[in-house]
Order: sequence, then C-alpha cells, then structure tokens
Amino acid sequence: MNASHLTLLTDLYELTMMQGYFKNQNRERVIFDVFFRTNPDGAAFSVTAGLEQVIEYVKDLHFSSEDIDYLRSTGFFHEDFLDYLKDFHFTGDIYAIPEGTVVFPQEPLLKVVAPIIEAQLVETAILNIINHQSLICTKAARVVYAAGGGVMEFGLRRAQGPDAGTYGARAAVIGGCVGTSNVLAGQLFDIPVKGTHAHSWIMSFHNEIDAFRNYAELYPDACLLLVDTYDTLKSGIPHAIQVFDELKAKGIHPKMYGIRLDSGDLAYLSKKARKMLDDAGYTDAVISASSDLDEYLIESLRSQGAQITSWGVGTNLITSKNCPAFGGVYKLAAVEKSDGTFEPKIKVSENIGKVTNPGDKTVFRLYDKTTGKIRADLIALADETYDPSKPLMIFDPISTWKKTFLKPDTYTVRELLVPVFKNGECVYTSPAVMDIRDYCARELATLWDESRRFVNPQVVYVDLSKPLWDLKNKLLDAVHNHKD
Repeated sequence: MNASHLTLLTDLYELTMMQGYFKNQNRERVIFDVFFRTNPDGAAFSVTAGLEQVIEYVKDLHFSSEDIDYLRSTGFFHEDFLDYLKDFHFTGDIYAIPEGTVVFPQEPLLKVVAPIIEAQLVETAILNIINHQSLICTKAARVVYAAGGGVMEFGLRRAQGPDAGTYGARAAVIGGCVGTSNVLAGQLFDIPVKGTHAHSWIMSFHNEIDAFRNYAELYPDACLLLVDTYDTLKSGIPHAIQVFDELKAKGIHPKMYGIRLDSGDLAYLSKKARKMLDDAGYTDAVISASSDLDEYLIESLRSQGAQITSWGVGTNLITSKNCPAFGGVYKLAAVEKSDGTFEPKIKVSENIGKVTNPGDKTVFRLYDKTTGKIRADLIALADETYDPSKPLMIFDPISTWKKTFLKPDTYTVRELLVPVFKNGECVYTSPAVMDIRDYCARELATLWDESRRFVNPQVVYVDLSKPLWDLKNKLLDAVHNHKD
C-alpha cells in the first residue's frame, strides 16, 4: 500500500508497448478516457472514488534501480529502453471528476493528456484504483440509503486482502458509512473507528452477566453488548438490562449504550428487544444488528418494522458481493497532430455499448433550477460552453427521436471534470475523507428518488452534445466507407 512501490503495478503489455513507442520514437501526446459502461447491481447511478490514491501514484511514478534490474531479468527489454526508464516521470495533464460525485455510464471519470509512452503506463494502476473504490463506494451508498443512515463498515476479515479491506473502508465511508472497524483505515484516513466485542469475550467468562459487567466497566460511554451468544430473549437482553440498571445505580449514564444482534430473526428479535428495553426505561438504548446484511435485506427488515437503529455491514459491502467488479475501461480518444491539434479516434464494435466517444471531451451536468435535481448529463467536446439563460435541446444518442427541451432559466450547468495535473505537477488538493463524505451526501441528494430504488430504477439520461454526436457519426461513416 506504499505508493512508491506501485510503478510495477501494471500489466506487462503496458511496458512492452512503451518499449515499442520508445523504439519508434513515438512521443506524440494522446488523450485517454477512463469510463464505465454499466452501473453495478443494476443501479441507475455510481459514485466515483479513489482519486487521492491515483494522485499519490502519479506523483511518485518512477523506476527504482531494483525495478529496472527486475525488468532486465525478464528478458523482454533492451538496455537503451531500460536507460530511458531511469529518469522516467509523468509530465502530462490529468482531469478528473472529484471523488464522491454521482456518475453515470460512458462519461469520462478521468482524462489523461500526455505523451503516449506515459499515458500507456498509467492505465492499469489507475483502473485498479478507480474501479475498486468506486465499486465499494457505490455499494455503500446503496446500503446507507436502505438503512436510512447509521451504517458501520466492518468487513476487513472478509475483504480480498489488506489493500481491499483498507481502501474499501475508505470508499465505504465516502459512500456514507459512519465509520469502520478497520483501525489501519482509521489511522491512514482519519475516519472514525467503531466496534463492540465478539462472542469469544462472552464465552471467556464463567457467565454472561460477568462478561457484560466487565465490558461496561471498561467502556461505560460505549457500552454496546452482544446479546445472542446463548439465548437472546431469555438471557442476553435481560442481562444487558441488569448491567444498565447497575450503571444507573452508580450514577453512570453512558453516552452511547445498547445491544447488538448478530443472528436469528432480526426483525422479530429487534421488536422484542425494543419493548423490553423501553419497559425497563431505556428508550434511548441503541439496537445494532449485523449478520450478512446488504441493501436488500436491510430494506426488507425495515419494511417489517424492525427496530434497528445501527447497522454493521461486512462481507456483502466490502466485497460488493452481488457485483464484484466495476468494469471501468481506459480508451484512446485522440492523438495530437503536428500542428498541435488533436485528431479524434474511435473504437468500433459490433456491440453498440463498446463503440467509444471520440475526441477531447468534458462532462456537463444539467440540474433542474427549482429542485436542484439532475435532469441529465451531457458529454461534450472540451471547447463547448452552455448558457443556461438560453434554450437547450438534448437528445438520446441512440434513440435520437427522444428529445428533451430545456427552457431558458429553468436549468443550471456544472462542468464536472477539473484539472488534477498540469505538465506533470499536481494542481489539485484532495479533501479529507470526511469532507468527501459530506460532499457525497449532497451529491446523492441531487438524484431523484425514482433513480435510487433498487428494483427497476429510473435511468438518468447521459446524452452527447450535437457537435460530439456529429463527430462520432462522421468517424463511423468514414470507417464504413473505408470498409467498402
């Protein structure tokens, strides 16, 4: 997880292509776009995350002597190319949509403008970082929405390795989790760490009540007792209430206290627990629940009237179990000509979803001026501008007869891509994770409720500007005519 060790976090073919560019004296600048084609979990939106780690990677991009020695040992690389790598660093530009932003398929999340030999190298690491954190951040946003808040991430032990557990925790907090059980993530990213105790704590004592008493003595202001080790209703909850009574008798009223349920029928048990706690006078006691939760189960539990106020979500969140990959790609969009302008490039496919959008692009978000909700996103050429005091017609780039007319002064416009690197120098300051979390919450609030539901959500329109649509079709016609 040390950025200085990530230069070789790449696919071999990136390096073999780099050597090919080097041998052919290919130093022309190019534009690559990072985008994804479908939202995970059948959702209508995603949330981008991981930009801070991309910045750390690019800032420290260099080949150590150990790296070069290893590359020499593979037998793939010539000495003149290895000599070139000794002084290698990134000199290009990067633009990106800030972390925590709601995003949609096909639009560039990140744009690299650099000599092709540099732009090629960074592909794999950028995708690795953005894909993973965007996936977990999006999953967390869905889980938190289902729960109505109060979600703690605690999936480290089930994550696919230390990096996935630690950076996944970061992404989960950006997506709305109130904290994580991962202490290393807490240290690295200054995010809240939370937790209670395990069944083994209870089992290590001669009886349950002594285990509760000892825990309450250690942590009187964070006294959340796990009540399902033996018998939740007949033993666990009554013993928890007894300990709360003893604290009260000592004049101690914890800042946060309650019980945790980790098994059984969570809807039934939480309702029974709520009544027992309320009858004992502990109406402000927390009822926390865990046990293989995800957004679908949480939504179901809430619809059954479950009295759960805090949710611990582990495996299904940290692994995004239903959809284990984000699917972001890195595609060439333009190549610089001798006059300094960029020639647009397009990838053609029998699969319509794999036909790329050519040229130097940006993304505009169109909001309803009255509600602040997203009307549509517009992928446009980088030199385009839009004036909300003027009317705007947007259309579906595939089903072009589907059009929306935006009247003057009824919408607002925001450009999403911002400069991150200019001429190899970082010009962007990443906010603190908890600030990104607050920003993400505001972003999610710009979605219509219909686009946040879990079954058959309303798709958010992502259209092409008329100039970009014309350019794309011109290039497609040229490909067709060339085949003829």
